[in-house]
Amino acid sequence: MPFPPTAPTLLAALLPTLFASGLAGCAVDVPAATGGRPGHTRAPAGGGAALAALERLPVKGRAPMTGYDRDRFGPAWLDADRNGCDTRNDVLAAHLTDVVVEPGTHDCVVTAGDLADPYTDTTIHFVRGDGTLVDIDHVVALGDAWATGAFREPIRERAALANDPLNLLPVDASANRQKGDGDAATWLPPHKAYRCSYVARQVAVKTKYDLWVTPAERAAIERVLGSCPEQRLPADSGAPVLVPVRVTDPADPPASPTADGASGSDPYASCDAARAAGAAPLHRGDPGYSTRLDGDGDGVACE
Repeated sequence: MPFPPTAPTLLAALLPTLFASGLAGCAVDVPAATGGRPGHTRAPAGGGAALAALERLPVKGRAPMTGYDRDRFGPAWLDADRNGCDTRNDVLAAHLTDVVVEPGTHDCVVTAGDLADPYTDTTIHFVRGDGTLVDIDHVVALGDAWATGAFREPIRERAALANDPLNLLPVDASANRQKGDGDAATWLPPHKAYRCSYVARQVAVKTKYDLWVTPAERAAIERVLGSCPEQRLPADSGAPVLVPVRVTDPADPPASPTADGASGSDPYASCDAARAAGAAPLHRGDPGYSTRLDGDGDGVACE
């Protein structure tokens, strides 16, 4: 069933509201973060000058990649805003036009659409299942984030960074794979007219998640913004810097079996147990979700 042509635009505009309403109505009872630093409500000044924000970022060398793994940023992809759809499909729906969704998925699973790719300035017809077409890029790559401060953050903050629409763009898959974990000193979009917006988004993300820039990275961003000194930061997505769902760090010791005999990775023996823990409903990608609890297979267990 295709969305009306204006639906992706409306969804993009409503993302901050979706996050806010999700937190108000569906937030789960999660343990307090440990190992992080205070100030987890921080966010960039949306619309502020990118150059001024860059000047406020700390400048340091890259930390070692010791311990880095994609899984240490949480499962890919969470339903971080608790709207019933995973982040990948939310981002596709927000940025593609002529979107087609799979029937019976609560309009969540995007199967086709057209992407105006900002990295290559081309139009790509996305078809679900063809992995050569479109990737969801982390504008601040997760490897770069790890080496510039994310290694010290709690898992819920790293998961927030990995699922924040501020840090996510659907783009040409080939360009994204050329970028890898590079920062602005090693990779910039081939579409030069987009570079100012690209580095401004990187500055916004690094500001929001308390990351630093390397000397080479800062110099590269300054060179780009020198051609557009009035460039503003993008508006913040409204996503919190701690995801409102349970996530576990794979580097932590394995969880012990619970009193009802379920394991730590699948902790709920029944939907009654999930409801008693205040975790229901469980969405696909949430810790504790399992197909065993999802009787109708729609991606939402214990509805």
